[in-house]
Amino acid sequence: MASEEQPKIKLYWLEQSRAQNILWLLEELKVPYELETFHRVNMLAPPELKKIHPLGKSPVVSVTPPGSSEPIVLAESGFITQYLSEHFGQGTTMMPKRWKDGQEGKVGGETEQWLRWQYCLHFVEGSLMPMLIMAMILGMLKGPKIPFFIRPITALVVNQIFSRIVFPNAQAQLGFLEQQLDTSGGDYLCGPELTSADVLISFALISAKDKFETFGTWESSPKTLFPKVFAYIDRLETHPGYKRSVEKVKEIDSSLGIMFSA
Repeated sequence: MASEEQPKIKLYWLEQSRAQNILWLLEELKVPYELETFHRVNMLAPPELKKIHPLGKSPVVSVTPPGSSEPIVLAESGFITQYLSEHFGQGTTMMPKRWKDGQEGKVGGETEQWLRWQYCLHFVEGSLMPMLIMAMILGMLKGPKIPFFIRPITALVVNQIFSRIVFPNAQAQLGFLEQQLDTSGGDYLCGPELTSADVLISFALISAKDKFETFGTWESSPKTLFPKVFAYIDRLETHPGYKRSVEKVKEIDSSLGIMFSA
């Protein structure tokens, strides 16, 4: 395909957000794209993002098809990941082969790798991220930004929620990921090769890797209890594509934060 016939892709990237996942994905897809970066304002997305999508969140991607002046605006990390993988993933490992040979279009004809990939896109956004966002917000309620004279009260409430909701969920989800990695047949969630499901989960796990310890009283350290998960996080963080995505941001503005820090 000639360069003038290629879709125009633009990523609206907000610091300390899941937009980093999409930036890494675009690097793996090896497609030309434009990158516009935004700083947070008082920890929130700036109002300018509402001009791009009504919810004013990030990531947002616009894809302008060849011959069109109207871009398709994509929001929500899972949807963006699936759309880009399906349209631009040919010749890459980002989306596993969907159908078993001779089983095309049949119920149950999907490969295990594709089913894992599809499930993981929803698991990350529907289960893992809500738990981590809850933990992040609760952590703020007993942090130094809360006035010291009410902090003991907020800390008491927060600790109860952590022990009854966040910690059991963290145990279950890390255990699930440990099992998924143990049965994938390779170093990644869907098998021996990196897919966009691994890319999508990277921001969550890399951001939280040093915080899991604070979620509750573990029998041992999380790294000891879930060795495959933490080895997997290390693989993601040291992957050349991930490093390229980080450098891409630093080249634009070294003051932009990559991982979330409350």
